[in-house]
Formats: sequence, C-alpha cells, structure tokens
Amino acid sequence: MRPDVLNPLFAEIDGLEGVGPKLKKPLGKLGLERVRDVLYHLPERFVVRRAVTDLDDAQVGEQVVVPLTVVEHRASRSPRGPYRVLTRDEPGNICTLTYFGRASYTAKKQLPVGEKRWVAGRLDQYDQMLQIVHPDHVAEESADAMGRMVEPVYRLAEGLTQPRVSSLAEQALERAPSLPEWIEPTTLEREAWPTWREAIAAAHGGEATKARDRLAYDELFANALALMLVRQQNRARKGQALQGDGALRERLQLPFPLTGAQRRSIDEIAGDMAQASPMLRLLQGDVGAGKTVVALEAMLVAVEAGAQAAMLAPTELLARQHFDSLRALARPTGVEIALLTGRDKGRARESILMGLLDGSIDIVVGTHAIFQDTVSYRNLGLVVIDEQHRFGVGQRLMLTQKGRVTPHTLTMTATPIPRTLVLANHGEMEVSRLDELPPGRQAIDTRVLPIDRMDDIAAAVGRHVESGQQAYWVCPMVRESETMDDDLAAAEARYAALKERFGDDVVLVHGQLAPELKDEGMRRFAAGEAKVLVATTVIEVGVDVPNATLMVIEQAERFGLAQLHQLRGRVGRGSEKSTCLLLRSAELSETGKKRLELMKTSQDGFHLAEEDLKLRGGGELLGTRQSGEEGFNIASMEQVTKLIDMANADAKLLVESQGGLDNPHRGEAARIVLYLLQRDWGVQTLRGG
Repeated sequence: MRPDVLNPLFAEIDGLEGVGPKLKKPLGKLGLERVRDVLYHLPERFVVRRAVTDLDDAQVGEQVVVPLTVVEHRASRSPRGPYRVLTRDEPGNICTLTYFGRASYTAKKQLPVGEKRWVAGRLDQYDQMLQIVHPDHVAEESADAMGRMVEPVYRLAEGLTQPRVSSLAEQALERAPSLPEWIEPTTLEREAWPTWREAIAAAHGGEATKARDRLAYDELFANALALMLVRQQNRARKGQALQGDGALRERLQLPFPLTGAQRRSIDEIAGDMAQASPMLRLLQGDVGAGKTVVALEAMLVAVEAGAQAAMLAPTELLARQHFDSLRALARPTGVEIALLTGRDKGRARESILMGLLDGSIDIVVGTHAIFQDTVSYRNLGLVVIDEQHRFGVGQRLMLTQKGRVTPHTLTMTATPIPRTLVLANHGEMEVSRLDELPPGRQAIDTRVLPIDRMDDIAAAVGRHVESGQQAYWVCPMVRESETMDDDLAAAEARYAALKERFGDDVVLVHGQLAPELKDEGMRRFAAGEAKVLVATTVIEVGVDVPNATLMVIEQAERFGLAQLHQLRGRVGRGSEKSTCLLLRSAELSETGKKRLELMKTSQDGFHLAEEDLKLRGGGELLGTRQSGEEGFNIASMEQVTKLIDMANADAKLLVESQGGLDNPHRGEAARIVLYLLQRDWGVQTLRGG
C-alpha cells in the first residue's frame, strides 16, 4: 500500500482549484495527472526583473517592473493590427504597451486613462520608441508587481498559460507534506541541501541550484535503490542452469566471421546462463556491431538446453525486423521461431499460443504482447529485451514472472552508452560491450550542407535513385504546427514535395501512422519497390536495408549526437559506398556546430556518446531534453555526472549493510522515495510492501 503521508500528493489533479474537464486534456499532454506530477513539473527557466522608475535607467531587452501612467489608447484600423496604449514613466518618458488579438479587451479594462499601474515585462524598442509587448503583469499596487520580480517559466501545452500553471504549482506546494528524510544527515550537512519540502518549494521559487541538486539526487538515489533491490531479489530467486551442447550453434552458417568482441560477449553470456542464479546482463554495442547474432547465439544456448527463449522489442516495426533477421540466420538450425504482436488475432494467434504452451515453438519474437496474461510457456529459460531503456524497472520485473522459475535476462541497447549512464540506468546488470565492427564495414561519407541548397540536394537524391540505389530522408517533426518555427521541417510536407518530384517511388513512415500503413511503407522500401523513405526517428533503430546507401537528415542540429549516429547507421550496411548528408539551418548554436563537426570527424559511437554527454551536460541544464535517452525527468546530464556515484554508494550502503527497506529508521523513508520517484516499479513488488 502507498504510505499514507503521500496521499495528498497522489490526489487527482482535478482536486486543484480551476481544473475542470477542459483543462485536464492539455495537462494530460504534459503528464500532469496528480498533484505529485505538478510538483515535479519544474520551471525550465526564470524571468528575473528589475524595478525602475526611470526608463532611461533600463536597457533595451531587459525585464523590468515600472510604474506607468496611462495617457491614451490607440486602436488599429486593421482588425489584425496592434492595439497600443501610450503611457509615461515618472520623469515623463513615453512607453507604448502593445497588444495583439483578444488581449486588447484586457488592456481596455486594466489600463484606464489617467491611472497609474505597475507594469512588468520586457522593455523593447520599435521605430525609436520604447515599448512593452503583451506585458506579463499589470497591477494597481506595487506589491502585486514586486512579488513577481523572479518568475518561473514552465513548459506548456496548447490551452495552458504561465499564470495558470504557476497557480497550480502554488496550490500543489500548499498540499506538499513534510516527509521523513531518506538522505543521511551527514550528506545533507556536507552538501548544504534543504529538506525535501524546502527543496521542492525553492525549485519553483527561483532559489534553484541547491534545491535542484537535492531533487536530482533524490531521483538518482531512488533509481539506484530500485535497481539494487531488483538485483537483490533476482539473486534470491530460483533459476535454472542452461548449458547447451553446441549442436544448434554449429549449424549456423553466418555470412561473416564473428568479431573478437562478439565471441567474448557470447562466452560471457553462456557462462552466466550455465549458473542456476538468473542472469542479468546488458549487451551494448555500436551501430552494426552485431548484437542480433549474439542474441541468437544466446537463445540457441537456451534451446539446446531444452528451454525456450523470448525476444521483446518496444515497437511492432522493430519486432518484425528482428523476426525476419533471426528466421533467416537460424534457418539451417531448424529451430521454430514465431512472431507475436498485439495485432495477431484469431486462429493464427491461438496457434502461436498453443505452440508456446506445448514447447513446439522454440523462440518467440514480439512486443509486450508476448508477456500478457493469456500467454504461457512450457519452459521459458531466456528473455532478451531490445532497446531496454524504453522499459521501466517494474516492467523488467514483470517479464521475469513467465517462467516456471526465473528466466535469464539479456537486455540490449543499440545506443553506445557512456560509463556514467550505464551506472545510472543499468546499475543492476553485468555489461558486455561490442566495441568492434565486423570486417568489411566501410566508413560513411558524412557531409554538412546548408538547408537552403534544397534543390541541389533533391537533384542529388534523384541521381542516386536513378543509379538503382535507395535513400532515407529524415525529418524532426511529423506535421507543421502554428507553434513551430517557420523553418521547422515536417515529414508530411517533405513527403508531399518529394512525391511530386519522384511519384510512387516515395513512401512515408512515422509513429502517428496506422500500424498497417507503417508496415506497408516499410515493406515496400525493404523490398525495393520504393526508392525513397521519408520518416521521422521511428527508423532510428532496427531498420536494415543494405541497398539504402544515402541518408539525408533535415535540420540535423535539432538532434542529439547519439541519435544522429543511430540514424547514420541505417546506411553503410551493404557493399556499396554510403553517404550521410546533414542539412543545417542558417543559424546554429555553438552546441549545434560542435555536434555536426563531431559527426563529420568521428564514426566511433562510444566516443560520440561521451562527447554528447559533455555537450548536453554543460549546455542544457534546464533546456529541452534529448529524446529521453538518459531516462531521468529531473536530473540533467550535468547532475547525473556529478551525483550518480554518491547516489549509488548510498543506495548500496542501505541495501547491503543497513537492511534495506527493513531498516527501522530509514526503511519507511526509502519506501516513500521509491513510491514518489519510481512509480513504474510498483509498491507491490517491494519486499514487505
């Protein structure tokens, strides 16, 4: 059961004042469903204002609070034109307050002629005149305006405003209780960290450095604690020793020799599986390093020992790719491999379920459907989880409950991960690393081009297609939106433009397409029926088309280094020379320039991952996150690097030396932080919980 002290935080969000059915939808888009979610919806940045009475003392571009006397209202002749309110400060300087759209109605009420008002906003200059466009606040009393000298700026969804989210945050803070402390007193004193209640209030109020470090540590500590408890429980479970005789693996006729890293990883995995204690091992490798072959060898070990194996993929597209690859590689062995997804119905599904139950199916590949309640196995001995960072700790626990005893678990990631993030996200696992590429893999010619050369680039794609080869064209967004920048590429718009040029040789794939349309697009491209695949990052992993030798990535500066490297890895899989074109916008940040330069000069995924960590850690402390790769909602890359060793050491001390959740002094506090920050884990899985 949930600790009673947390009940106020897990109340539904519609219990907050002003939240009705209409507001719940945009809040839901931000993941704000409970009071707890609002508390941890921390500001992305803060607006810091300065109080002035003479605008000559302020700088253009500065955020100010200034007393102004209303002189005149001026409406535009055009319905879409600006509505201007002329004001003067105490020395007599004129400042125009400019409004657009329906905001003019508010201006008429808030700013009566002849009255003084305190105005907060950004001071700008237009046509030699000072102005404030859409003032953030207009108040009759100075105290009301001065109370907003430091104001949080939250991430929004359509239908939400900053004042509305700020109001919800204030209400959530009022409901936040004082919680038992899960951090050692010596750590709190050494780091000069506030209590949890003080930290969450300070993080919303602007005193953010120590507060955010404290909250980041909480998240890292809860994550480390959950992973260590999983490992502790796994060691205590009964497993089965699986030792194959090599008969099936000897029949494999691989089209290439194994690398030393592959052989080493296979030996490590086979050694773990030969033990009765269930294996927990992470296999990480660079693009094209051969993880699928290693996974197949591991699954064949299980089958040789009389057990079954299951491979879990996060998407149906990736599951089908794995199924096709494994079936082709394993054909000489005679093992029975099946595909099971949520789309399989009727007799076909029943046949697969019966084959898993009676053992006639040796290996099953699929999405989470392979672990639904209706699916039973004769003897599940090995679970392989691909792209495991997309599955929570609780889901990983659930997967191990399908065997008669706890099956061995091998998780894989196609993203080379720096040591820091391995420790943070996979701390309960042993690690095998594929740091060699198979012989014969050619370097990919990587070039950076300005996006304004679009006609030249499209012509180059045309020549490429005419030569009989295929191309990917990746865009960062699915469709245009009024909230996006004018130059932001959209997959649907680019697809329409290329289709007009190349006709039916172009197909479109993105995550919002119906599954059957997505599958058909991928099928046509893989079969060579389509020559150009326009897509979002849904093709980042798992897509293997050797004849595709050109990758175009539009607005490449919007992607992280690791993601760019993964996308580039979709080409260079055949014998032909491959090229990757990174299209950049006219204006680049320093971080964007460094990313693209690194992509030009390096094809080592592990090196790029380390550099990506450095770039994101230093430059994006409170900014937009990179595709959720790090798996943390609060901790930035900089904080992960700084705090992960401390969090892991403290969690290890609690679990291995202080009795873990049974500790009479810290056990209850540990349960609270797990429930608060590791909800996918599920309290029912906690020992004694």
